[in-house]
Amino acid sequence: EGRNPLLKKIALSFVRCITFFVGWAVAASLLPLPPAEDPAVWRLWAELIPLLAVMAFTLLFWLLEGRRVPLRLVRAPGRGLLIGAAAGVLWLAAPTLAMYAAGVIQMEGVNQVQHFPLWVAAAVLNVAMQELLVRGYLYQMLRQRHGLMAAVTVTSALFTLLHGGAFEAGLVPVLNVLTMSLLMTAALEYTGSLAAPIVMHAVWNGVGALVLGGVSLAEDYPHLLNMTFSGGEFLSGGACKIEGSVFVLLTNGVLLLLFAALA
Repeated sequence: EGRNPLLKKIALSFVRCITFFVGWAVAASLLPLPPAEDPAVWRLWAELIPLLAVMAFTLLFWLLEGRRVPLRLVRAPGRGLLIGAAAGVLWLAAPTLAMYAAGVIQMEGVNQVQHFPLWVAAAVLNVAMQELLVRGYLYQMLRQRHGLMAAVTVTSALFTLLHGGAFEAGLVPVLNVLTMSLLMTAALEYTGSLAAPIVMHAVWNGVGALVLGGVSLAEDYPHLLNMTFSGGEFLSGGACKIEGSVFVLLTNGVLLLLFAALA
């Protein structure tokens, strides 16, 4: 009998997670995209719609919970932005420079990209959607009801599954996605603000993909520089580019230890 309240609590949280995630996915797929001939404008709308859906579900569930779940969306935003920006630059620069020094990446040419600011805005909207979906209401609800480890475990598994393409690429890409999620959570816990992981993630995607061309986003995203990869997949990342390299795994581990030491 003593186990029944705990099982009931777990079951209720499971139902909340499923309802939140499935509801968001359905809403994001049903909301219509306005017509747009320009690919940058279309991509901007395509990233905005899922973000609006997760914002709506976050607000709805927060209100249904009686505002008891601390979302930490704008808590200490200045500190979160500064730490996120500094950590994001370090996070991307360290493996990129290491790969360049090892001779597995080269820069070959520059592309002309129309409406580049719109592409950047679209990438930032996508990052904000991912972080709010994984480390917004769901994370804070689980942390409040079941503790830190439960929240980290469930949301990291969800984040990894959302990047399911990594499973086809091998062990290192999967570990990179998993440790990336842990790193974003560590940034959230250290700063107490969702601003930090959003900015870190935005630097990674915005600069890594749109400038360097070494991070994979949706296929229609352009990139300014042509980065080529050579050598074994263990170092070069293969088809996953930077995100498949062991250098990223090492960087993720070092930054995780750094945030843990500072906390």
